[in-house]
Amino acid sequence: MQQVNLGIIGGGTVGGGVFDALRRNGDLLSSRIGVRVHVEKVAVRSLKKNRGVKIPKNLLTENWLEVVGDPKIQLVAELVGGTTVAREIVLSALKLGKPVVTANKALISAHGEELFAAAKKYGANLYYEASVCGGIPIIKSLREGFVGNRINALYGIVNGTCNYILTRMKLEGADFAEVLADAQKLGYAETPPDLDIDGHDAAHKIGILASLAHGFWVNPKKIHVEGIRHVSALDIKFAGDLGYTIKLLGIVKKIEGACRVQVSVYPTLIPNAHVLASVNYAFNAVFVRGDVVGDSLFYGRGAGKDATASAVLSDLADAALDLKFANKHRLPPFVPHECSGAVVPIADVVSQYFVRLNVIDRPGTLAKIAAIFGAAKIGISSVIQPEGHEGEGVPLIFMLHYATNGAVSGALKKIGKLPVIKGKPVMIRVENFE
Repeated sequence: MQQVNLGIIGGGTVGGGVFDALRRNGDLLSSRIGVRVHVEKVAVRSLKKNRGVKIPKNLLTENWLEVVGDPKIQLVAELVGGTTVAREIVLSALKLGKPVVTANKALISAHGEELFAAAKKYGANLYYEASVCGGIPIIKSLREGFVGNRINALYGIVNGTCNYILTRMKLEGADFAEVLADAQKLGYAETPPDLDIDGHDAAHKIGILASLAHGFWVNPKKIHVEGIRHVSALDIKFAGDLGYTIKLLGIVKKIEGACRVQVSVYPTLIPNAHVLASVNYAFNAVFVRGDVVGDSLFYGRGAGKDATASAVLSDLADAALDLKFANKHRLPPFVPHECSGAVVPIADVVSQYFVRLNVIDRPGTLAKIAAIFGAAKIGISSVIQPEGHEGEGVPLIFMLHYATNGAVSGALKKIGKLPVIKGKPVMIRVENFE
């Protein structure tokens, strides 16, 4: 059986997980693809570190250049994370004509165009299935399974930390800070947790999916990103009373009649009857709407040692087969096919809205607020003032009709200045998947 020699760079959670998965299922992989993937060398940060996975000492090195530059190594797995050293590792391997497998979403999001150009220039390939949603094969599905579809919409719950926090807030009625602290103790959230709870991790992933779905590389700076810090237990309760669940949703939506696409990450009210509303705890899901296939759902674990290792093994199998057959039938890592495409500014995006105001309960308050919405040509579908709230400020809930984000933001800015308003207005968009 033909053998491909693999060099792994990174021996932490992901790198160790991949090594362990190859040790467990390497024979199975070989029997299915007809190529043996042999680990030749593993580069780690420190030889002295105790690891969860035992890697033989004779395979270890602290110098990643020894892996990339080893003439016996034909395939490189970059599993160190970050965007500086990782970029150098990937470019160095590609320049030597060696295919690279990576699980690094931040790297692909920030430097994808450069890395894909290098892969093309040096006749190598770059595989990145594990960079988005761990064990869910969403990248392969967009590149291959839906190759004959126009992707009209894609909605993703792609950050397990945020989904875990929002799930517990809903089920337990707990506040954000309380659940976040617990999530950090349990290892679901990092310290500091900013990358996850402020939406940046989700933005890396949704930007990659948007690029694949629409054929132009999405600049991360063009993605509108909001996290979940401002979502309160009160918002989740009122949303539930209205028949909705709040999720941090990545949205990629084609604007009808133009080569323009909405690419956004923000908390969203989802109807309880929709399948995404039942995706709980640390699980991920991606809902795809193609013009030929219709609606499809991908669901599974989006992070963790084993889920990520599963995706890396899939890419290693593809890379090994490409090497065996001299890359005759491979797909390039990214094919630009919609060069005139553009990301729509969030101010121009049209949505429905949930708005919560904290108001002084006095005659005329509602009329003043409604007048501002009316002047901005924003329709109100319902108004709720829940009973049982007393004191200087009481909640007032509005469900608004379709309007641009710019119009709603402008109206709320004016409403926030009214003397009867206490605190900053809370606005959460509503998605009905129409």
